[in-house]
Amino acid sequence: MDILLQYVVKSFDRSTKVIDFHYPNELLQEYNWELADQPQNLEEILMHCQTTLKYAIKTGHPRYFNQLSTGLDMVGLAADWLTSTANTNMFTYEIAPVFVLLEYVTLKKMREIIGWPGGSGDGIFSPGGAISNMYAMLIARFKMFPEVKEKGMAAVPRLIAFTSEHSHFSLKKGAAALGIGTDSVILIKCDERGKMIPSDLERRIIEAKQKGFVPFLVSATAGTTVYGAFDPLLAVADICKKYKIWMHVDAAWGGGLLMSQKHKWKLSGVERANSVTWNPHKMMGVPLQCSALLVREEGLMQSCNQMHASYLFQQDKHYDLSYDTGDKALQCGRHVDVFKLWLMWRAKGTAGFEAHIDKCLELAEYLYNIIKNREGYEMVFDGKPQHTNVCFWYVPPSLRVLEDNEERMSRLSKVAPVIKARMMEYGTTMVSYQPLGDKVNFFRMVISNPAATHQDIDFLIEEIERLGQDL
Repeated sequence: MDILLQYVVKSFDRSTKVIDFHYPNELLQEYNWELADQPQNLEEILMHCQTTLKYAIKTGHPRYFNQLSTGLDMVGLAADWLTSTANTNMFTYEIAPVFVLLEYVTLKKMREIIGWPGGSGDGIFSPGGAISNMYAMLIARFKMFPEVKEKGMAAVPRLIAFTSEHSHFSLKKGAAALGIGTDSVILIKCDERGKMIPSDLERRIIEAKQKGFVPFLVSATAGTTVYGAFDPLLAVADICKKYKIWMHVDAAWGGGLLMSQKHKWKLSGVERANSVTWNPHKMMGVPLQCSALLVREEGLMQSCNQMHASYLFQQDKHYDLSYDTGDKALQCGRHVDVFKLWLMWRAKGTAGFEAHIDKCLELAEYLYNIIKNREGYEMVFDGKPQHTNVCFWYVPPSLRVLEDNEERMSRLSKVAPVIKARMMEYGTTMVSYQPLGDKVNFFRMVISNPAATHQDIDFLIEEIERLGQDL
């Protein structure tokens, strides 16, 4: 407890490092991590705990901006401890009575917020957004061709899924895992802000049908990983309705905005989706992991996945068997991911999540307003951000005088990786970078930590300039 509480306090202390970086070979050589035949004493065990946290990344630090999942919520942390203490499995009511009921209540509330009448439908908490997206693909395929469950892919025609070129890689991963194949995932063009172009989607659907293929799923993205873009869901829904295709919305990153009266319009049309992925462990700051797949049609998940294991799902139990949710999941062993979200929701209320989300989006706009006309910064796309993603290049003084040509681009591509490496060496802050399409390495700033302030944004800008001015 003392070790953990010290770490929690340090996580919020801006004078501490975000990271104490060491190269993998250094860490391997510095400590003996090997497993032994004989037990160690308590002092040694506690030392391992301290060492592990010494080199851990402080993802709750107000200056950690590296991933979509940041922050350290005390209620969420306590709930995770309680979950581990209870140490049970989510497959039946008989061994997880309260947790099963809380999952039912929480998923229903999330479906209400999406806009499905009375919160009707189905859903499950899964191990991350990639698996939630794969569930959607699995269920969409089953809905169109239920025989695939017994007979496999040989019994169905060539299936095609559509998603934007800025969508998450998990759609292709899911297609590979389900035997659909990555070549059967068609990437739809995006506009300059990273939003799917509906006319290109319709063109590619028609093209696939003319080849004799069967379009079975369109996955629209609400909050893309890099640009934070929201696909035009209403237009996508119209196309899906026209061609009778399952509409999935990957709102892993953007789903949290549904909690905000000010920002939920960005997901207008989500209520027309057949399924939605929503990760509270991202924008809502719930400790990892917490990802939900919501499905509009009740009973479909059960039909798709159930295997009637008689040693778990006996049909003559003395309670309502609809609460034995395990047979609709792909997993047998399933971790309790709901309690931390439910307890945080009770502690903050919907209003608390709304304030958190509004604050993070305001901070992103604050950053954008500072750097859009600041010397040495170039925005990757025009206009204020729709989510908390702010994408920009830092241009060191030596490159500001160069013409915009291939040599300048080549040199600019090396700037962000060097600054990021220096950030990690100093341990002061962390922010992500990447190339995208024809755009060379740029910084992608994201804010989801409610502990971050305007001063932390100011610090980030000053730190980028300090670490990059000599490049």
